[in-house]
Amino acid sequence: MLKEPCPYHKGGANHKLEDCRMLKKNFDSLGFKKDARDDPKKERSGDNGNDKDYEGFPAVHDCYMIYGGPSTQLTARQHKREHREVFAARMGVPQYLSWSSTPITFDRDDHLDKVVAPGIYPLVVDPIIVNTRLLTDGGSSLNIIYLETLNLLGINRAQLQPSARGFHGVVPGKKALPVGRIDLPVCFGTAANFRKETLTFEVVGLKGMYHAIIGRPGYAKFMAIPSYTYLKLKMPGPKGVITVSSSYENAYECDVECVEYAEAVENSTELTSKLEALAA
Repeated sequence: MLKEPCPYHKGGANHKLEDCRMLKKNFDSLGFKKDARDDPKKERSGDNGNDKDYEGFPAVHDCYMIYGGPSTQLTARQHKREHREVFAARMGVPQYLSWSSTPITFDRDDHLDKVVAPGIYPLVVDPIIVNTRLLTDGGSSLNIIYLETLNLLGINRAQLQPSARGFHGVVPGKKALPVGRIDLPVCFGTAANFRKETLTFEVVGLKGMYHAIIGRPGYAKFMAIPSYTYLKLKMPGPKGVITVSSSYENAYECDVECVEYAEAVENSTELTSKLEALAA
């Protein structure tokens, strides 16, 4: 394995894994530097659970990169255009996004009566998609909607646009290919104060516990800020900030159903594999 090309420096690097200076430096720092927490003579501070030994800003020695994602599907021309947009000279007059003038804050007024294991449970909200209130969970890098949901909405499969982008994370260890993509209107809020935007969804033929998943592109379109501590989603609206609330009871029920569904799928997959092996 050490004789193989270094997997951490793809692209311009041309060295073996055993010659990687970044990896050597990392192991040296782990193996030869004594952890100050092991010294009983060191005085500790109880404020906020922090040690006095670590009050300073940590020194950065290395930078680890994660490769992949939607950018791997871009053509050479698209890469050049994206590079020009990212590294363009700063403009004299900033171009602000719509709704960016509305401040969004979270404070104790948003605090629930009890906060159970902050960050563990999903933020489940119910926007209106195509005049139908659906259950969604955010956090994905894509907006995903299930083929079964489109059937419930009465949308014909012929309305789908082709999509060649595959993605990971829906089926563990496997790459999922969407059936197509579709633009759908999504609405948050109430009749007194609401926002409606059109989002592009990747349509998958799998089954899920939610009707749809609104990911980071959808949150960015709405300029929405999620709080997984308070289980609330806030976004600017025409008459002030729109607050979409969930509850730990609802999140818990969805989380349990997701785990049970995942276990059922795994057991079904194992059974299918055994039957195929016996048939062979």
